[in-house]
Amino acid sequence: MKIKSGFMLRKVAGKQVVVPVGKATLDFNGMITLNDSGAILWNCLLAGAEVEDMIAALQEVYDVDDATARASIDAFINRLKEADLFE
Repeated sequence: MKIKSGFMLRKVAGKQVVVPVGKATLDFNGMITLNDSGAILWNCLLAGAEVEDMIAALQEVYDVDDATARASIDAFINRLKEADLFE
Protein backbone atom coordinates (compact mmCIF):
# COMPACT_ATOMS: atom_id res chain seq x y z
CA MET A 1 0.00 0.00 0.00
CA LYS A 2 1.21 3.45 -0.84
CA ILE A 3 0.11 6.66 0.81
CA LYS A 4 -1.04 9.32 -1.64
CA SER A 5 1.42 12.09 -2.28
CA GLY A 6 0.57 15.40 -0.69
CA PHE A 7 0.28 14.23 2.91
CA MET A 8 2.92 14.80 5.55
CA LEU A 9 3.39 13.84 9.17
CA ARG A 10 4.07 16.92 11.28
CA LYS A 11 4.40 17.67 14.97
CA VAL A 12 1.93 20.41 15.95
CA ALA A 13 1.60 21.58 19.55
CA GLY A 14 3.27 18.38 20.73
CA LYS A 15 0.94 16.10 18.76
CA GLN A 16 1.69 14.08 15.63
CA VAL A 17 -0.69 14.97 12.83
CA VAL A 18 -1.03 14.10 9.16
CA VAL A 19 -1.80 17.18 7.11
CA PRO A 20 -2.43 17.73 3.41
CA VAL A 21 0.03 19.89 1.48
CA GLY A 22 -0.06 21.34 -2.00
CA LYS A 23 -2.87 20.12 -4.25
CA ALA A 24 -4.02 17.62 -1.61
CA THR A 25 -5.49 20.54 0.34
CA LEU A 26 -8.14 20.87 -2.37
CA ASP A 27 -9.50 17.37 -1.73
CA PHE A 28 -8.84 16.95 1.99
CA ASN A 29 -9.43 19.60 4.61
CA GLY A 30 -8.47 18.94 8.14
CA MET A 31 -5.91 16.70 9.72
CA ILE A 32 -5.57 13.27 11.25
CA THR A 33 -4.07 13.06 14.72
CA LEU A 34 -1.85 10.04 15.30
CA ASN A 35 -0.63 8.51 18.52
CA ASP A 36 2.97 7.30 18.77
CA SER A 37 2.22 3.88 17.30
CA GLY A 38 0.31 5.52 14.45
CA ALA A 39 3.35 7.65 13.66
CA ILE A 40 5.52 4.52 13.59
CA LEU A 41 3.10 2.83 11.20
CA TRP A 42 2.84 5.94 8.99
CA ASN A 43 6.62 6.03 8.62
CA CYS A 44 6.67 2.30 7.87
CA LEU A 45 4.14 2.81 5.08
CA LEU A 46 6.19 5.68 3.65
CA ALA A 47 9.21 3.37 3.59
CA GLY A 48 7.23 0.70 1.72
CA ALA A 49 7.16 -1.74 4.63
CA GLU A 50 5.09 -4.91 4.52
CA VAL A 51 2.81 -5.92 7.39
CA GLU A 52 5.46 -8.21 8.89
CA ASP A 53 7.92 -5.29 8.96
CA MET A 54 5.30 -3.13 10.62
CA ILE A 55 4.69 -5.79 13.26
CA ALA A 56 8.42 -5.88 13.98
CA ALA A 57 8.57 -2.08 14.18
CA LEU A 58 5.79 -2.02 16.78
CA GLN A 59 7.41 -4.83 18.74
CA GLU A 60 10.70 -2.90 18.91
CA VAL A 61 8.92 -0.21 20.91
CA TYR A 62 5.99 -1.98 22.59
CA ASP A 63 5.64 -5.29 24.39
CA VAL A 64 2.92 -6.70 22.11
CA ASP A 65 2.38 -10.09 20.53
CA ASP A 66 1.94 -10.57 16.79
CA ALA A 67 -1.87 -10.74 16.99
CA THR A 68 -2.16 -7.49 18.94
CA ALA A 69 0.25 -5.71 16.61
CA ARG A 70 -1.57 -7.02 13.54
CA ALA A 71 -4.93 -5.85 14.94
CA SER A 72 -3.49 -2.38 15.51
CA ILE A 73 -2.07 -2.31 11.99
CA ASP A 74 -5.38 -3.45 10.49
CA ALA A 75 -7.26 -0.73 12.39
CA PHE A 76 -4.73 1.90 11.31
CA ILE A 77 -4.87 0.86 7.67
CA ASN A 78 -8.68 0.85 7.74
CA ARG A 79 -8.67 4.37 9.17
CA LEU A 80 -6.40 5.57 6.36
CA LYS A 81 -8.60 3.82 3.78
CA GLU A 82 -11.70 5.54 5.20
CA ALA A 83 -9.88 8.86 4.83
CA ASP A 84 -8.95 7.89 1.24
CA LEU A 85 -5.22 8.33 1.84
CA PHE A 86 -4.02 5.40 -0.27
CA GLU A 87 -3.25 5.51 -3.99
